[in-house]
Amino acid sequence: MQHGGAGVSRQATPRTPRRVDTGAAGRLPVPFGQFIVKVHGRCNLACRYCYLYEGPDRTWRARPAAAAPAVLERTADRIAEHAAAHGLRDVALVLHGGEPLLVGVDRLAALADRVRHVVPADCTVHTTVQTNATLLTDARIAVLARHGIRMGISLDGGLAAHNTRRTDHAGRPSWPAASRGARLLAERHPDAYAGILTVVDPRTDPVEMYESLLALRPPALDLLLPHGNWTNPPPGLPGAGTAPAGPGRPTPYGDWLITVFDRWWPAAHRETRVRLFEECIALLLGLPAATESLGLDPVNAIVVETDGTIEQVDSLKSAYDTAAATGLDVFRHTFDDALGHPGVAARQAGADALADACRACPLLTVCGGGHYAHRYRADNGFTNPSVYCADLERLVRHIADRLSDATAGAHR
Repeated sequence: MQHGGAGVSRQATPRTPRRVDTGAAGRLPVPFGQFIVKVHGRCNLACRYCYLYEGPDRTWRARPAAAAPAVLERTADRIAEHAAAHGLRDVALVLHGGEPLLVGVDRLAALADRVRHVVPADCTVHTTVQTNATLLTDARIAVLARHGIRMGISLDGGLAAHNTRRTDHAGRPSWPAASRGARLLAERHPDAYAGILTVVDPRTDPVEMYESLLALRPPALDLLLPHGNWTNPPPGLPGAGTAPAGPGRPTPYGDWLITVFDRWWPAAHRETRVRLFEECIALLLGLPAATESLGLDPVNAIVVETDGTIEQVDSLKSAYDTAAATGLDVFRHTFDDALGHPGVAARQAGADALADACRACPLLTVCGGGHYAHRYRADNGFTNPSVYCADLERLVRHIADRLSDATAGAHR
């Protein structure tokens, strides 16, 4: 399951950041503001394309299926410790998996309550669970909503035909249960509905996909590019040994996104928020953005696995086995220790961590080099443009043109 719903943010709100040695010439790191807790490390679905369970990383196999109470309690205390040390006014707690509902809603509620109880009184905890929606029932939704937990849903689209690769371990379709759960959430507890995460598939009709998702009444959509890279490119894109951009390079993902943008942008009213588009517009206007896929602001998310291991975000696991590892855990280490990890420091280094071609690009401040995991190449690591470089350039330039047209029209 890819991160979504709450999303992997780049925002934190420290009052007085505490200096932590990152080994980067005294650079002051951004404290973690988003804590992704793997409450359950297995999934009730067996999606055939899953980068986590079907990809190169195998670390999940040796970990317990569910996080023990001691792991969750220690994680809550570490979050509180970090929030207090850095004077954080807000933190995001993302309950994740696998499929987090497999652990039971009472345990999810207990963790959310504990984190709120132990953080400083002036720190607000925003809790989201990211689920495939198959286990959502009216009773479970009510429990989660009552404990202030919003629900983000992962789907491949808003029709049964879009979700044929999302099956359970017996090969049965997940769509009947998932769509039932999504509609229950929209109808009974819309205030607890965080939105829908969908991975872009250029083989689908983009307008049909978008409008089918609108039928599920999400307040927001996250449209994510598949986790591919130069060594293992996503479908339809060339990989290692090819130029990262240039005339004639295919842009199937950029074309798909542009078609959705042109359906979303001129609508008579804002039917839903589309995070990728809104963040791109914000960056083009010189405003800060809060997405891992665009811009240069430092990523401030960290993961706690079911055994208490502290890891970098899951998307790195699409690159190679153990790519997300830090060697740290919540029992022996603080989150400040994780801030000093070279991998985390690289995610917070901005333009300094990018390839020369990216630093010279006029779209640098908007694109930001693209998603870190999408830059990977086996022979030289992450110091490359995104495998989606051409797609991102096409999308950003298109949105810039539409924004320019709208601005010019407003001054006529």
